[in-house]
Amino acid sequence: MFTGIVEELGTVTQAGSRLSIGCSRVMEDMTIGASIAVNGVCLTAVEIRPDGFSADLAPETLDRSNLGDLKPGDGVNLERPITLAARLSGHIMQGHVDGTAVLKSLRPLENDNWELLAQVPKALDRYLVFKGSIAIDGISLTIADVTHGLVRVAIIPHTYGATNLSTRRPGDRLNIECDMLAKHVEKLMQRISISN
Repeated sequence: MFTGIVEELGTVTQAGSRLSIGCSRVMEDMTIGASIAVNGVCLTAVEIRPDGFSADLAPETLDRSNLGDLKPGDGVNLERPITLAARLSGHIMQGHVDGTAVLKSLRPLENDNWELLAQVPKALDRYLVFKGSIAIDGISLTIADVTHGLVRVAIIPHTYGATNLSTRRPGDRLNIECDMLAKHVEKLMQRISISN
């Protein structure tokens, strides 16, 4: 489980089905087999080096996320899994990305704040609600508005500076993880409808 509070901005050193990332902070307690969220995707560390780690990407991961778009030098958002003693500062995330959205705009607002607009796939729109949680590239954010799959979120200066958002451009694909509670409620409601 993750919270969407990015701990470190890593740098891709090798892309493809074996992804290698240069980083330091998240390496403090990493072991082979440990989980780590990379742009919100839960990966397994299969190789550890003093200056980073590597993880293998399954075809499903490459199809459903933006990790296949990465190239050496790209910045990625990194987060270690939470512990039972950790404060839940973001929201509960699994690192199981639902799909990708397309960045429509990222524009500056007053006081170094930003507004992000992203077009989410139609199949995911039903899980998005005003003031609900959404993970975008592994960042826990609050939905300020959602209309026909166009999601608007506000980005505070800290989040903009501590993540890879400053490198994003219109047309980029963004990993999206919807609130898992919405998906469970939907399934339960379908079962109730069928049994009635």
